[in-house]
Amino acid sequence: MSAASRGLISRLKSVLIPQRTSTQFIRPFSSEILTPEYEVLHPRIIEAKPGVMTKQSKRTGAIAIKCGMTALWDKWGARVPISILWFDDNIVSQVKTVEKEGIFSLQVGCSHKKEKHLTKPEVGHFRAQGVPMKRKLKEFPVTEDALLPVGTSINVRHFVPGQYVDVTGITKGKGFQGVMKRHHFPGLPASHGVSKAHRSGGSTGQRDAPGKVFKGRKMAGRMGGKQRTVKNVWVYKIDPRRNLMWVRGQVPGAEGNFVFVKDAFYEKPDISTLPFPTYFSPEDEDEESLEPLTVDLGELDPFMAAD
Repeated sequence: MSAASRGLISRLKSVLIPQRTSTQFIRPFSSEILTPEYEVLHPRIIEAKPGVMTKQSKRTGAIAIKCGMTALWDKWGARVPISILWFDDNIVSQVKTVEKEGIFSLQVGCSHKKEKHLTKPEVGHFRAQGVPMKRKLKEFPVTEDALLPVGTSINVRHFVPGQYVDVTGITKGKGFQGVMKRHHFPGLPASHGVSKAHRSGGSTGQRDAPGKVFKGRKMAGRMGGKQRTVKNVWVYKIDPRRNLMWVRGQVPGAEGNFVFVKDAFYEKPDISTLPFPTYFSPEDEDEESLEPLTVDLGELDPFMAAD
């Protein structure tokens, strides 16, 4: 095809095919047709004030540091295994909206970190948002009514004793382990002909047919060090003065690791008891005089009720 023919075809396409104008465009994940002039004249205003939570509302989560495990005895004398989580200075470091990013979410930062220990892109991100340098960042999807302005503090009173939460973290790394520890194989017999293969995995397949090891076969390999979520963890007690939370049972990760805490997906809490979109401290509140809040266990002794 000659150059003159290609030029004629391009001119015909420009005349027959309508060009997309720049005055109107559709944002992803949104059915509204927005214009650049609308975004300038009607910017989204996000205020830090209490609201009314509905069944469709989804609050943000928070970042905590696992301090370790212990055990407590409640007022009835029952032993409760406890994991202690520390919410170290959580603040909202970025707000994402449908108009700009195509989704409603909040980026939360936890713990302080020196500027010299951050990369230049990370330093630029914090400076652009006007927030202190943070050690850990996590993005939590939220609904539109649960948005919070940048710089809003999120403390342990974002959660209430008695509710259930989902805790996500990186499990402890165990290194390369055999099938008995990694997959709970029983092992081969201790005697009767077994020689130097007591902890092996045994046969891994057949002979010429199919002549291969099927995918998914449980074998020895690297164990741990993966992201896992423990669901429906019960909040036993919180300490607003020290930003500590006591939860029942174990959570993934070693001591000092970061974990992500959010409202439980299955055991949904009572929306009337939750602060929405988060807890806002009164101006005259003295944080040093705050006492720990423990879950209400009722007036019925469970040991007497069993009789």
